[in-house]
Amino acid sequence: MGNKLYVAATEPRTGKSAIILGLMELLTRNIKKVAFFRPLIDVDHQRGEMDNTINLIKHHYHLCYDYEEMYAYTVTEASQLISLGKNEELHEGILAKYNNLVAKADFVLCEGIELEGATASFDFDVNVDISNNLGAPLLLIAGGRKKSVDELVRGIKVYYESLAERSCDIVGTIVNRADPDSVETIRSRLFRDRLVGKKRVYVIPNNENLGNPSVGEVARLLNAEILYGEENLTRHVRGFTIAAMQLRNLLARIGYGDLVITPGDRSDVILACLAAVQSATMPNISGLMLTGGLVPEEPIQKVIEGFADTIPIIAVHENTYTAAIRVEKIHAAITPDNSRKITQALAVFERHVDMDELSDKIIKTKTTIVTPKMFESQLLQRAKAEKQHIVLPEGENDRVLKAAEMLLRRDVVDLTLLGKEEKIRERISSLSLHLEKATIIDPRNSDKFDDYVDTYHELRKEKGITHDVAKDIMVDLNFYGTMMIYKGDADGMVSGATHTTADTIRPAFQFIKTTPDCSIVSSVLLMCLNDRVLAYGDCAVNPDPTAEQLAEIAISSAQTAALFGINPLVAMLSYSSGRSGKGQQVEKVRKATEIARERAGAAYPGLEIEGPIQYDAAVDASVAKTKMPESKVAGKATVFVFPDLNTGNNTYKAVQRTAGAVVIGPILQGLRKPVNDLSRGCLVPDIVNTVAITAVQAQAQKNS
Repeated sequence: MGNKLYVAATEPRTGKSAIILGLMELLTRNIKKVAFFRPLIDVDHQRGEMDNTINLIKHHYHLCYDYEEMYAYTVTEASQLISLGKNEELHEGILAKYNNLVAKADFVLCEGIELEGATASFDFDVNVDISNNLGAPLLLIAGGRKKSVDELVRGIKVYYESLAERSCDIVGTIVNRADPDSVETIRSRLFRDRLVGKKRVYVIPNNENLGNPSVGEVARLLNAEILYGEENLTRHVRGFTIAAMQLRNLLARIGYGDLVITPGDRSDVILACLAAVQSATMPNISGLMLTGGLVPEEPIQKVIEGFADTIPIIAVHENTYTAAIRVEKIHAAITPDNSRKITQALAVFERHVDMDELSDKIIKTKTTIVTPKMFESQLLQRAKAEKQHIVLPEGENDRVLKAAEMLLRRDVVDLTLLGKEEKIRERISSLSLHLEKATIIDPRNSDKFDDYVDTYHELRKEKGITHDVAKDIMVDLNFYGTMMIYKGDADGMVSGATHTTADTIRPAFQFIKTTPDCSIVSSVLLMCLNDRVLAYGDCAVNPDPTAEQLAEIAISSAQTAALFGINPLVAMLSYSSGRSGKGQQVEKVRKATEIARERAGAAYPGLEIEGPIQYDAAVDASVAKTKMPESKVAGKATVFVFPDLNTGNNTYKAVQRTAGAVVIGPILQGLRKPVNDLSRGCLVPDIVNTVAITAVQAQAQKNS
């Protein structure tokens, strides 16, 4: 039977979904197959409702289980069984559904039910009975919002006593949404009063952003029509203002994050709010909700459409008063499409919960298999362990800014954004991002600009670079960012979302240069397959490397693979295996293998290198047994070195598309300081991963 954990809350609205996200992050980091199960869900499927937490976890963690497999009964179905005295049938049904997941998973995370209103009275008993019947240890979530320390401690005491009477196996307690000023007091009181014994206790302060709905949530729950600003629906609604007054009074009352509610025919209010958003002196509202089933007239629509980027504008049929009441009653949720809120929830959890300690408590056996999600999660943790300073020259790009917010929220790295400060701040405001911790530098206005110009001139004057030319060059964002690394003002650089590969790496070639043991810069791709991570080199930089260069790529790729937790078994690929083939390309690979083995003896003792070898013999044990039975690499290779760029680039793309591999990279190797290139079609997660990789490279270079 797989490992398991049952999570139950002391009351509704404890913010439990954020805790579930944090626990799933912890589990998927260490275990290949994790399932999520809710014994009871409070939805009406006949009305098309679906459980939000199941949807959230299924989509964010790419779980392969069907929605129907991840719950047993609706609350209505369970209540009917209980009212008919069929408690045993209820628990048998839950156990059957649970066992179905156990057969498919290495760990099952279960979430209990908490209801509001008259049916809430049986929640506690039902959750205890279910957890005991499943044989699952229980993690208690206590809600701390708007509670004094005494109230909170008293409530936890009652639950612990009740759980002890029912012989529950308690893992520990997470107090969520506590008063930020009382976090330490709560923790000390729980231990001082000996309420929790040796159980784990974590206290997470209340985070208003997680408790506030997004404009998208408001639109969905009110069945509103989205008129404009669909790309900005993740803005948080911190409050609302009813605009039924004259403009001079309205503008004095709107606050940061407000949703302004006004009749759809109030053109003056609509235009004033749009103007306020563009103003540097007015609060940045979250959006506009137009009431009465009215939409702006055509001339007003033309004005709105003239804005390159606008706040969300949604419309409802209710009158203003009714709409305001409905908005006030909305409770925030973390939905699958709100990546910003998911990132924030994970950041808060990781900041206040000792992930390693809790992992040791709830996971009996950790897997040696590495899934893409596990690798990405472990990568972020590696980067966080020894925080580095990364410079992003494309600070005006929306994808870069969104990635920067994710990285800073999770405290992965320190960041500097380069570009025109006014433009960057305008984009940050327009996207409603929180990048207060980022440093923003416009090279032209930097107090280090002259020093950087002098340094570059000194480094390149023998190449004919004059001081005036150096000044022109240092305005270039990639050159300035690279100089930051050279001067020690940053630890690494990531660029390429809008720049070409040549633009990104040319400055590094000019004055960062290669390490003493490398004559060339090469690249490696990390190919995250379903159950392992492989390294492919070089698929991005060197078109047709010589045998000596190929040997160098092999050593560098093995070192990079090891840096990211891959045990390097190097396959030097060719169209022939062993001594069976001849030809110029085969001989190049054969010579490269000999050189690599010789160099590895000094640079990487014990490194296993095989070549020439075909891909099937390198990766498939049955083929290896036939073609190269004596090889220590054949059938088990983890690092694949391609003979040329044409072969490598086509192979990685074929594997990516046919095997559904997650590709991370290319990672540049051989430079004295880490500089990495993005694809111009990169997505926000690609940028996050590349920055984390750059940080890990910087850590390794500092510690070498």
